[in-house]
Amino acid sequence: MQSALHITTKVLPGNKIEIEIPEAQIGDSVDVFVVLPEKVKTKKRSVIEILKDVHSKRPPKSAEEIDRYLQEERESWDS
Repeated sequence: MQSALHITTKVLPGNKIEIEIPEAQIGDSVDVFVVLPEKVKTKKRSVIEILKDVHSKRPPKSAEEIDRYLQEERESWDS
């Protein structure tokens, strides 16, 4: 029966790895599989894309609604 080992190691300078296989003899042939960890890809977005996203989640306001809101804010400053 074919045996297998699962070994976790660190990448060394020069992008090299070093593993020790206690069961192997000098001169034995072995197959080595390297599984790289998944890296989280961050999507870079422009400011315009972010603003479009924010505005798409809020209904647009009319000029009258904005004026009314500003007036209410100004009136709250006086009280």
